[in-house]
Amino acid sequence: MEMIIFRVLLFFWIVIFSYSCALIKVSPQIESFEEIVVEEGSAVEKILLIDIDGPISNRPKKTLVGFRSDTGMVDRIREILKKAEKDKNIKGILLRVNSPGGTVTSSDIIYHEIKSFKERFKVKVYVSVIDVAASGGYYVALAGDRIMVHPTSLVGSIGVLALKLNLESLMDKVGVEWEVVKSSKKKDFMSPFRPLTKEERVLFQETIDRYYDRFVDLVVLNRDGLDVKEVRALADGRVYNARQALNNHLVDSIGYLKDLVELAKKELDQPDLKVVTYSRPREYKSNYYSSMGSTPKINLINLDLGFDWNQISPQFLFLWGQ
Repeated sequence: MEMIIFRVLLFFWIVIFSYSCALIKVSPQIESFEEIVVEEGSAVEKILLIDIDGPISNRPKKTLVGFRSDTGMVDRIREILKKAEKDKNIKGILLRVNSPGGTVTSSDIIYHEIKSFKERFKVKVYVSVIDVAASGGYYVALAGDRIMVHPTSLVGSIGVLALKLNLESLMDKVGVEWEVVKSSKKKDFMSPFRPLTKEERVLFQETIDRYYDRFVDLVVLNRDGLDVKEVRALADGRVYNARQALNNHLVDSIGYLKDLVELAKKELDQPDLKVVTYSRPREYKSNYYSSMGSTPKINLINLDLGFDWNQISPQFLFLWGQ
């Protein structure tokens, strides 16, 4: 009998101890950024490497069991720039972009924050495209003074899309009827339980067109040699390979990240400056191509691609390949 009681108590002790350890490891506090030197230099001047990696949104990153492990991308970029404001030795930003795009607002905020930092502190922004800078990824890249793409990069997908579910047929099949009481006829505009009316589709398209026009205007504003007519001809949603993007003036050159660093040193007249980045403790980083996000996680319980795919209301996206 005593042995049974001992085993029961031991079992509960192990469960409580394991749960406590899980809380410590799985749900850590989000720690402050620290400076990491990516490339040594004899000068005190620095160029700051910032990563735009993956879908662009401001949804917090989560661990395997759903605990928050890092801030969303917008918050992260803002936090990095706030830290950079205090360092007068930063003479430029190296923006490493590898993104198919994301939400309209998050893309626009990150573009604005980088552009504002550049203008306030009189620094140059150098953009290196890794695999892809499509839609919102290219939108953010437009904040750069120079855009260099890898020989195998894809660039473009200038345009906007929005997703709306129509569950009416599914509800009919399962025998569920959706009843709505509303104050005006457009109050349930974009409801997932009925199709769009012709009038609503026109209104929806008007919003898409406004976002599209803004995208086009920013390309014209930031890319020399392109007028509105030329950009609209390019902005049909397609992506361009590196050579096509260069020939169409969407980028400035083709090369590797190291080539862009050397170009920055030359243009800034700082041959001995060091390359630094900001990362949280325990994030993987060792060279130019190390991922700067949190340690990659396979999340089978809570699949998180940066967007709230669980919500049924529409999302406006600068996104390629959906």
